Amino acid sequence: MNRTSRRNFLQGACMAAGATVLGGCAHAISRERSPIPSTMPRRTPNLLFLWTDEQRRDTLECYGNHWLTAPNLNRLAQRSFVFNRAYVTQPVCTPSRASVLTGLYPHTHGCVSNNTPLHPDTKTIAEMVSPKYVRGYVGKWHLGSEITAQHGFIHWRSIEDQYRKFYANPADLERFSDYHHFLVRNGLEPDLQTSDSKRVFSRIFAANQKEKLTKAAFCANEAVNFIRTNKDQPFLLHVNMLEPHMPFTGPLNSLYDSTTLPVGPTFLQQPPENASWRHRLIASWFQHTAMAYDSPLNGERDWRQVRANYHGLISMLDNAIGRILQTVAECGLSENTIIVFTSDHGDQMGDHHILAKCVMYEEALTVPCLIYVPWMSHLMRRVPGAFSQVDLVQTLLELMGQPIPGNLEGISRVRELTDGASLENNPVFIEWNGDDGTHAPTGTPMEVLNCVKNQSWRTIIHRGWKLNLSAVDQCELYNLNRDPFEQNNLFNDPNEKGRVRDMKTRIQEWRQQTNDTTPLPV
Repeated sequence: MNRTSRRNFLQGACMAAGATVLGGCAHAISRERSPIPSTMPRRTPNLLFLWTDEQRRDTLECYGNHWLTAPNLNRLAQRSFVFNRAYVTQPVCTPSRASVLTGLYPHTHGCVSNNTPLHPDTKTIAEMVSPKYVRGYVGKWHLGSEITAQHGFIHWRSIEDQYRKFYANPADLERFSDYHHFLVRNGLEPDLQTSDSKRVFSRIFAANQKEKLTKAAFCANEAVNFIRTNKDQPFLLHVNMLEPHMPFTGPLNSLYDSTTLPVGPTFLQQPPENASWRHRLIASWFQHTAMAYDSPLNGERDWRQVRANYHGLISMLDNAIGRILQTVAECGLSENTIIVFTSDHGDQMGDHHILAKCVMYEEALTVPCLIYVPWMSHLMRRVPGAFSQVDLVQTLLELMGQPIPGNLEGISRVRELTDGASLENNPVFIEWNGDDGTHAPTGTPMEVLNCVKNQSWRTIIHRGWKLNLSAVDQCELYNLNRDPFEQNNLFNDPNEKGRVRDMKTRIQEWRQQTNDTTPLPV
């Protein structure tokens, strides 16, 4: 799609929703922008982007969670724009994180499944900002080699050795992550032998260390050092912590009582018979398996313990994030640093009897999303409606006063932040591209899941309704306003034929304008 057609599509779609396009076509209509408040700092603003892995939306107080201990994130939320319903572009690691970094949908940036390297010509936000920025990346990457600085990031600290078999450069196989060396310096010995006869630390080994030796703590250490070192010059720092990602265990496993931890109405409940075959089959597999991702699942007691461990990991993350935020304050940067907090996708945690992600349920699709803009703190509020992470890059570039490339597919949401506008009419599009990057060996119990994971889906969220479309499966329509837990599929309800038709049309228009060729029902 050329630049003009993309601009026209974004402008038309946004005008239909009652908003003004800023993102991919901002360069063409800059005269119509609402100006960023004049209190914007004279110094070039910093960007601190904090994100976690597999953290679902309802894990913070601002989203209704009053039992999880996360004082640092709760305080950040109190002075931030809180997006009420923030959606990922695809509910699995690599595709989602590529969209967060590039402002493109998965079918455009090409990372449609896990362990797919981001193409060298596809730019991240670190390659879009002025070269005067000191650009750092700390933590999980999952878009190619974990140990090599790339895509505009100069200062690089890695934590993962689990994806070595996907490295394109053989020389990288002779190196190990910075976290690996951190554990060795602390007297630990690797516990796992790789296929190339190297010794590394397994995730389960690392997760079971004392809190000060966890990946979250290591990321906090490196982020603190980076901020202190670069406090006198503009910086862009991404900190991506692995937790609360599987193996769902850590030093704070006993922090929450698994027997009293609140659960929702779909906890360990199978999807209804008119739900998609894919959702029902995945749920059925989890119902009958006794182990998943190093966690026993022999009944409700085990499921509840995994859920309690998951919450413990989030409290541990909050401790690490608190150290980073305190350093920003100690260095006198609080009034000059944009701070973002989000995650790459959520986790079912037993809801609909499913663990982890890779499904189109809200628990996997929605994540926390906070943006703290110090010179706009008087405007901070909860932003109603649906927000897509594909809009993050464009929004942040405008807040930072940086030019917005014309090929991006999201929309800057600065207008909504400054004008107090709603996103209630904003359509959000989500993909599943037929693969999560893993395949169960032939003859194993999980082999049956390969066939359902290879289906492609397209989803639209619009005005509190969700439509899930597949060419080979039972499609789904949910009224999230009245049925927030997605228990009643209305796709075949004759009263909703007009709604289905309208939402299908919106998906088809979006697909045409973004060059998405995935087969879908007419």
